Amino acid sequence: MAEARRRAPGLARPTWIVARRQTAAVGRRGRAWAAPQGNLSATLVMDPGCGPAQAALYSFVASFSLYATCLAYVPDSAAVTLKWPNDVLLNGGKLAGILLESEGTAQAVTRLSIGIGVNLNTAPTGTVIEPRALAPALLADAAAEHVDPLEFLAFLAEHFAHQDRFFRENGFGPLRAAWLERAARLGRTITARLGTEEITGRFETVDPDGQLVLETDQGRRRIAAADVFF
Repeated sequence: MAEARRRAPGLARPTWIVARRQTAAVGRRGRAWAAPQGNLSATLVMDPGCGPAQAALYSFVASFSLYATCLAYVPDSAAVTLKWPNDVLLNGGKLAGILLESEGTAQAVTRLSIGIGVNLNTAPTGTVIEPRALAPALLADAAAEHVDPLEFLAFLAEHFAHQDRFFRENGFGPLRAAWLERAARLGRTITARLGTEEITGRFETVDPDGQLVLETDQGRRRIAAADVFF
């Protein structure tokens, strides 16, 4: 992401930047992110040509593209699920995370960086896993072989380009429906943490704005951003 910020002013087209090794990786809200060598650490820099609300939906574009890419390596498609707002799970463990960073105005995003980290061959150590977080999963375990990061990125870039075109042409509705079909814990009880507040309820849906909708004892709650725990 730091390299994406540095290079962005000179990029004339969507560009993927990949690190073979990271020494200062970060996750959501500036948290430390483990990025062992042999995994995928990549950022796509692009001009989405839209406002902030639609740009935020690119987390769904990215996660669904990751889902499609993983199917080239995972024999059982049901093993791959999508966790709101920005994770991909494999057999219930965290396989990948997505981080969006944008620049622009209240009316238009002029630069969107989509950071993606995937546990291809090496799992983070226990010391860097946040309490209550899901255990890491490895794509190589499901593939029963070493996964080449650049090969995976080539597949991902192709799937992302396809999903991006589909999203631009058809809006969020069809993507939302497809994402929900693969959503982890849909219809089950989950907990969303917003700063110091925790909300527990039944995961009802994701609304047309990409917000998590929980049915709680106090009624329906729509949540724009949170950490989700199962």
